[in-house]
Amino acid sequence: MASAGIAVVGASLGGLRAAEQLRAAGWEGPITLYGDEPHLPYNRPPLSKEVLAGEAPPAATALRHRPSVDDVAWRLGTAVASADLTARTLTLADGSVHAYEGLVAATGVRPRRLPLAAGGPPRHVVRTLEDAAALGAELAEGVRVLVIGAGFIGCEVAATARKAGCEVTVVAPEAEPMMLAVGEEPGRVLRGRHEGRGVRFRMGRLVSELGDGCAVLDDGAEVAADVLVEAVGSVPNTEWLAATEGLDLTDGILCDAHLRIGGLAHAVAVGDVARFPNPRYGPVARRVEHWSMPADCAKHGARMLVAGLGGAPPLPPPPGLAPFAPLPSFWSDQFDVRVQSFGLPGVGEEVRLLEGEPGSGGGDVMYGYYVGERMVGVVALGGAKAVALAGRCRAELMASPEGAGLA
Repeated sequence: MASAGIAVVGASLGGLRAAEQLRAAGWEGPITLYGDEPHLPYNRPPLSKEVLAGEAPPAATALRHRPSVDDVAWRLGTAVASADLTARTLTLADGSVHAYEGLVAATGVRPRRLPLAAGGPPRHVVRTLEDAAALGAELAEGVRVLVIGAGFIGCEVAATARKAGCEVTVVAPEAEPMMLAVGEEPGRVLRGRHEGRGVRFRMGRLVSELGDGCAVLDDGAEVAADVLVEAVGSVPNTEWLAATEGLDLTDGILCDAHLRIGGLAHAVAVGDVARFPNPRYGPVARRVEHWSMPADCAKHGARMLVAGLGGAPPLPPPPGLAPFAPLPSFWSDQFDVRVQSFGLPGVGEEVRLLEGEPGSGGGDVMYGYYVGERMVGVVALGGAKAVALAGRCRAELMASPEGAGLA
């Protein structure tokens, strides 16, 4: 009887890398990738920058794949509606049912939307090729753009819109932009770089309602806007697993330290949707929405899945396979500033300035994030020198004893 093969639910970066790593781990059976978008996997970071600015065509975002996955099957344009992890079946939105032997959950996230009544300026998010095309068509000299949210996407869109000649205002509840990712002082430095290019900020504020050509803030002030961009975080795509009893889906899919879903040998999760404990940073399970994470997860998850498909759960990890302990990293390009990070700054208890002068206007700066005397993260802002500075700290971050001093 032919094998039902491995089903990879999610056909973006994480799904593609999982398929490649399944082949690298020795899986020779069928692999099917299921995706709700009609496109083959593409790179999302350029959507808020080069694609949005019209500097790169959508085709330039297509991800290359290894020849080893030339034989995989693609089921695109139809979402997986539900999964039965006991019977090992998937039900698609079109009602069709598909059996599988092993499962990779790689469904990622979608933009969070604001609970605001209809009306007001046109509202946009940036997650897909279609999103970037729709917003890009509205950016032009003098257009008033209101960006709600000051995280990665919000700051990148603000920079892109300002370079297009738009009047840009950013509204967010935090004290400084990207504060949740880098902390208050680095966020203040980043805000200064944006303000130097003409971006206006209304920090510590929320949008309470939309009016005719404006947004009303929670202090009653009105911000004029022709276009509104919602960049207020993301929601993990887990609804298709909601019928499975015993799974913790409160913030993504809770996995063990080997990315197994519910401890099952035949199901793993990878990328933005996976919440797992990283022994470098203690026992707390976290989701990490960084571009590097899908590839890192795919390698470990694929090896676990291939090793587990021959037996019955619960299974120990394959001999010699340590718990998944990646070193997270991210970057963000905003104007001529690159924000480069290694480690997990968010768990730091103290932030120290390691290089540069924050008040110098445009110089390179670097911050270290510490628990006691242990460095757990680093963030640099600036040009090529800043990136190199951060890179020099990777060895220290990699060498740190796993979990030391972290609850």
